[in-house]
Amino acid sequence: MEDISQPSSSSYSAGDKVKIYLGSGDSDVQYHGMICEIVGVHKDDLDVETGRITDSYSYILRDVETNEELPIAFHHHDLMPVESPP
Repeated sequence: MEDISQPSSSSYSAGDKVKIYLGSGDSDVQYHGMICEIVGVHKDDLDVETGRITDSYSYILRDVETNEELPIAFHHHDLMPVESPP
């Protein structure tokens, strides 16, 4: 059985490394699989509607390969934590 990555159960912070995980039908699928560093965190009140605290977070990301900031923000559920090598 394949081990499927899951978003972190808590919010990410600036400096955290994440992998973008999007479905094939997502309009931003070109970013799928990209490893990024979080450079900004925004919080809104979407969690009030959904009941999930992490739904209130969106993130500004920087591509670790090109060092360029991505032109769009991503929601918490689109990001998987990247483990640091030992």
